[in-house]
Amino acid sequence: MATLDLRPLSLGELLDRTFFLYRRHFLMFVGIAAFPYLLVLFPVFAGMLLYGLLGNARLASGVQTAAVAVSAIVAVFVVLAILAAFLYSAGASIFAVSEIYAGRPVTIRGSFRLVRGKAWTILGVMLLSGLIVLAGFIALFIPGLYLLCRIPLGTAAALIEDVGPSEAIRRSFVLTKGFAGRSALIYLLAVALTYGVGLMIQLPFFFLIAVSAKQSHYMLLWSILGQVGNFLGGILVAPVHTIGFALFYYDQRVRKEAFDLQMMMQAIGADPMPPPITGGVPPMFGRDAS
Repeated sequence: MATLDLRPLSLGELLDRTFFLYRRHFLMFVGIAAFPYLLVLFPVFAGMLLYGLLGNARLASGVQTAAVAVSAIVAVFVVLAILAAFLYSAGASIFAVSEIYAGRPVTIRGSFRLVRGKAWTILGVMLLSGLIVLAGFIALFIPGLYLLCRIPLGTAAALIEDVGPSEAIRRSFVLTKGFAGRSALIYLLAVALTYGVGLMIQLPFFFLIAVSAKQSHYMLLWSILGQVGNFLGGILVAPVHTIGFALFYYDQRVRKEAFDLQMMMQAIGADPMPPPITGGVPPMFGRDAS
């Protein structure tokens, strides 16, 4: 597998390479993103069906109370399982980009194998990041947004550099210093795609639900199909966010720590590496990265 060329990227090149990698490894990244969404899909279906049954059936109040209590307990375990799945999915996407940079073959199974045992580290980074951002929002809204743009490389640093949550957050602050605007644009791109795709998928089902307001079985059907469309949209959009920040991490290491030279030194004495892929745009050495 050809390696990606390691050099400082302009913002346009960074976004171009994000979509280039997504297109080139579409099935792999979608497969990685689909894992947690599929875990979400079945509990949602079960909950919607249970709600429909309880709403339409005439059950004794005690039976209804017991059903609701059991559903709540099951929901807690489901949420925990889904959280773990999303952590593994995010980590697997980062490792997939890392393997692509290293020029090694990469698969869905191989990416998940690399993240095995790292869930607690990823969870620690996310919890610490959440506390930092929450403190910023409590103080003032703008500092919260700024801190949000300084911490997105923590997960990549924790996994690729094998460091703890606090050190990973520190590394993110170091790497994003002077480049918080790039983080903001990646966030904006992900949000715009998420809401844009979601709106296109959901609008027809909102209309069908409104038309079928007096027919509960049709409303349930359109609601379920709407959720399927929503999950498909989420699966398609999710890789853009993870790939973008993984590439941002490598770009900042090249820019600030000469990571490209480190990789070249490691390759000395090894078999020649295959020609690099430029990511669909011509080389732009010396261009400012703003």
